[in-house]
Amino acid sequence: MIQVEQLQPLIYPDPISWWPPALGWWLLMLLGFLVLVLLRQYRTQTLAKQLKQTPSDPVRDSALQELHSFTKPQADEPAGPWLQQLNQLLKRICAARYPEYASHTLSGRDWLAFLDSRCPAAGLSRWMVLVQGAYQADCRLDDAAIDQLHNAIDIWIRKHV
Repeated sequence: MIQVEQLQPLIYPDPISWWPPALGWWLLMLLGFLVLVLLRQYRTQTLAKQLKQTPSDPVRDSALQELHSFTKPQADEPAGPWLQQLNQLLKRICAARYPEYASHTLSGRDWLAFLDSRCPAAGLSRWMVLVQGAYQADCRLDDAAIDQLHNAIDIWIRKHV
């Protein structure tokens, strides 16, 4: 049997001895975080440079120029003629780019679905007024809807054409 006097005293680790490895781990995590931040910044800058270097396309440039030359209707004015101009512009672009699909013959939801299949980012399928508004006797849109539709078509032309 072991006597109490024969037991060795308990040795507690020095509280300072565990700190330097912990400090090393904290520094390693900080370094890893900084590397991730720098990689993300590099990726963002690279993508921005690639977007700036997008080659000029005469069809896209002329379509954007024509889109921005259209006079937007005011909230109290009929929007039918403007909607008809937008629709005709999109039809001409698709007839030039996709003659094999005969997309210029599409109408209604089929037409909007075709546009969305080429550029889902624009979300033109939710703008049924684009295909129906030109045929309504008194189609009026508020300023927000006019700007949103204009921006959606701008996105479609920029990303698609």
